[in-house]
Amino acid sequence: MKYIITILAALAIGAGSAWAGCNKKVSSIGKLKSWDAESKMITLVVRQSSSAKQLEAKSAELTMTPDSTIVHAGQVDSVNIADVVGKNISVVSEHGKIDYVITLADKS
Repeated sequence: MKYIITILAALAIGAGSAWAGCNKKVSSIGKLKSWDAESKMITLVVRQSSSAKQLEAKSAELTMTPDSTIVHAGQVDSVNIADVVGKNISVVSEHGKIDYVITLADKS
């Protein structure tokens, strides 16, 4: 009986973790190459990234969502993404969906 309860408990714990998200955030830094308003996608020329795929490809196509936040000069959502094309940005994303776009200061 102990073995059956132990097995059922182990299965219950394993099944619960299957519903959890992977929670893998990718952080990338680069220049915003383009913004497609129709598809809500940005193309980023990647200089640094926590994703080996993005580093190898040297670019990333990511999608803006209604929950995406743009931070510019310390102000949240004070700028339109189209105004940032050609500028250096940092992007935090998960599964190709953007969480945050942070504009970076130009090097002096």
